[in-house]
Amino acid sequence: MFNEAGGAPGLIEEIANALGATAHEIIAVDDHSTDGTSEALLAARARVPQLRVLAHGRNAGQSRAIRTGVLAARARIVATLDGDGQNDPADLPSLVDRLTRADAPKTLAMVGGERRKRRDSAAKRLASRIANRVRRSLLKDGAIDTGCGLKVFYREAFLRLPAFDHMHRYLPALMAREGFLVEFSPVNHRPRLYGRSKYTNLGRLAVAVRDLAGVMWLIDRSRSPNGISEL
Repeated sequence: MFNEAGGAPGLIEEIANALGATAHEIIAVDDHSTDGTSEALLAARARVPQLRVLAHGRNAGQSRAIRTGVLAARARIVATLDGDGQNDPADLPSLVDRLTRADAPKTLAMVGGERRKRRDSAAKRLASRIANRVRRSLLKDGAIDTGCGLKVFYREAFLRLPAFDHMHRYLPALMAREGFLVEFSPVNHRPRLYGRSKYTNLGRLAVAVRDLAGVMWLIDRSRSPNGISEL
């Protein structure tokens, strides 16, 4: 979360209600907010004792915040969602169920959400549609909405991935690079009620070409052992 004090307490309670009696912890990462987000989260912890609040010493971005949370997580399965409240916590149980179903492929490591009805501006939707099409054609990752923050994956699989800024936009391709299978499932998307977006179309475009080139290089330079067995 970065400057999400207005919506933070409500989102934490929504996550707790969505997971119900399922054993879980909630990790909120405050990416050096300046609006009292940490204080709002600490107040929410009084009502949601399974909440853990981590705070960055300086603003490090969404990918670093996700990695901070995954490193701190104590469970085998990790679910991520954006701190702005637009991802619906009610979708979490179905994504977890899909990842852990009895007949899941052995290499299935992540289930990503696909926002079928984006509640964003027309300009933002158009920019994302173009970016996803370009990325999918170059990386062959099969993702039509890699920007959706709602994802469920095995912690061990995530920690095998190379870490870099903006990596959260390329998780399907990076998972495939490690030999893992990724599936996708439709999820709800909600309008932002508090705060404002930290991304702009021009800002994302400025780094997209470099990021794409870097991920393509990583994929090109990877070598698969085609399975590992202990003899």
